[in-house]
Amino acid sequence: MFRAWKVSAALGALLLVGCGGDEGAPPPTPYAWKLPAGFPEPFVPADNPMSDAKVELGRHLFHDKRLSGNGTMACVSCHEQARAFSDGKPTPRGSTGDHVARNSPGLANVAYLATYTWANPLLETLETQALVPLFNEFPTELGVTPRLEEVFQRLRDDVKYPELFRAAFPDAAEPVDRETIVKALASFQRTLLSGGSPYDRYLQGEREALTPEARRGMELFFGERAECYHCHSGRHLSNSFRSKDSVLPNMQFFNNGLYDVDGKGAYPLDNPGLFEFTQRAEDQGRFRVPQLRNVELTAPYMHDGSIATLEAVIDHYVAGGRNVTEGPFVGDGRANPNKDPLVRPFELTESERADLVAFLKSLTDVEFTRDARFANPWEEP
Repeated sequence: MFRAWKVSAALGALLLVGCGGDEGAPPPTPYAWKLPAGFPEPFVPADNPMSDAKVELGRHLFHDKRLSGNGTMACVSCHEQARAFSDGKPTPRGSTGDHVARNSPGLANVAYLATYTWANPLLETLETQALVPLFNEFPTELGVTPRLEEVFQRLRDDVKYPELFRAAFPDAAEPVDRETIVKALASFQRTLLSGGSPYDRYLQGEREALTPEARRGMELFFGERAECYHCHSGRHLSNSFRSKDSVLPNMQFFNNGLYDVDGKGAYPLDNPGLFEFTQRAEDQGRFRVPQLRNVELTAPYMHDGSIATLEAVIDHYVAGGRNVTEGPFVGDGRANPNKDPLVRPFELTESERADLVAFLKSLTDVEFTRDARFANPWEEP
């Protein structure tokens, strides 16, 4: 049974989350976004308008281990601020020890994605995405499902939470419930905006923000030899993009030649990509293109964390894919029939490789990793 069907319990929980607004109520006060220069306003579902109170509640929940069934993990356990909200591991383990097959992605500018997780076309909002780690049982991540009422009671018994929930959801008959938790977490994550890197300062006219090496690397990145920009496009460096004014969300999934375990395009059984939802052979190994913001901090790379360094990622693309010669996944991904045609061999000198790495490191926003607005509120004096 593919993992797509195993997450059905989590996705089914969406049916229990209210989708409509309060008809006849006055429109809420517009939220004051603190957008980096040049960033559009993110898309926000109509039934979960942004508010400072929701964001603050979501920040508390994001950092709280009591939100897991056994009280051992929080969202931040797999999304650490110092790592641009990734975790530094190839793949994580859930609160009960279950292996989670996919790498924990960084959350910088996650508000602008068109779909969530690595290959799920059904998760179009942060609200629906939050249901998976909270309520999924195969594998168990936060493991809330069997202890749902216990988790609710932990939050109700806390000194701070009743006031935080009432402020965020003043009209809710029962402020502490599945819907309010999910909406608050999504609201907080939409504020994780990173736009202060040297690259951003360069785009704003500060030409000396990039080193000569990084500028040469940028020319390669956006040039026709390396062609990185075809998939990592736009201000957010991913072709998965949605903003408030997007007519249609841009949903695209690509195969980059990481595996070919049967010579016919197959990927490992626990990680077949978009195929687990479509069951179409050509979708084996197709994944959403990650954003590259703070990519220096989010190693290891790829959907399964199987490439350790930026240098090795570049080697992968220079080779036009990966030839796995030992272990359980032997096969030549360079010859994968589903591989995108843009992933093809090309040449770079050692100095050009170094320039490309320098550009990728120029995407690091150090202040984002230190921003007190995103930090653990439970550790504040």
